[in-house]
Formats: sequence, structure tokens, C-alpha cells
Amino acid sequence: MSALETWELASYVVTVIGLPLAISVFIFEQRKERNNEEEEVYQLLSDNYQEFLKIALENPDLRLFASEETPALSAEQRERMFIIFSMLTSLFERAYLLVYDTHMTESQRRRWNSWDDYMREWCRRADFCAMLPQLLEGEDPDFAAYISKVADEQKRCLN
Repeated sequence: MSALETWELASYVVTVIGLPLAISVFIFEQRKERNNEEEEVYQLLSDNYQEFLKIALENPDLRLFASEETPALSAEQRERMFIIFSMLTSLFERAYLLVYDTHMTESQRRRWNSWDDYMREWCRRADFCAMLPQLLEGEDPDFAAYISKVADEQKRCLN
């Protein structure tokens, strides 16, 4: 076999085996990188939610974790409650915009379900639901429609 034939055979091997293998490795690495980015976004959102919970715990007089409406709040307490719920709504909107998709993989669906659970949990709280229409002013329309639907479903569950 001459050197020319050897080089020609080597080019066929690269074309038939090497190129598809390189493409497969590239696609695998891209998926892995995208998954790592999604996991990082999820972790940052989770950290933000933990910070929100700390703020909520620092305001026990507002009874933010009670399912029934908190009676007889002062104007200052109502304002603090509104600000805290505004923070929560912004966090939910961010999660919706960054995590939710109509066509999700299994891991994306698992990440989203935890945020959906948080939204459902808060929508079962009377104070949050009462303020929700005002909290949604100026928010992303798709997010507003989604969380409004969740709130309606949770109200039906309570009745």
C-alpha cells in the first residue's frame, strides 16, 4: 500500500468514524453545559427564596405563614406585608421566566415543580391572595396569568 493510499484510507476513517464521534462529543458537552447552567440558575433562585424566608421569619407580627387572614394590622404592618409579598412575587416571576417552559425535560420539570409548589403554598394564604391583584400590576403577563390560575385553583381546594 502506497503512502497516498494510506492517507486516503486515513481520511475515510476520519470521515466515517472521527467526524460523527466529534459531533457526538460536542453535542454531549453542550447538553452537559446547558444542564449545569440550568442547575446554577435554580440554585441561585433557591438561595434567594431562602433569603426571603429569613425576612419573613424576622417579621413574626405579620403572621405571614398563617393560612387565614391576619386581623387588625396597623398601616405600617400592612406596608411591610405588602413589601415582603412584593419581594416574593418578584422572586416567583423570576423563577417563572428563568425555569418555566412549555416543553421541559424531566430535570427541568422537576426543578419547576418545586417552584410551582411554593406558589401553590403561598396562594393558599389569604393575605397573599388578597394582595395578589395589586402585586401583579406591571408584572409579566404570562406569569400573571399563570399565578392567577394557581391562586384560583388553590381557592377551590380550600372550599
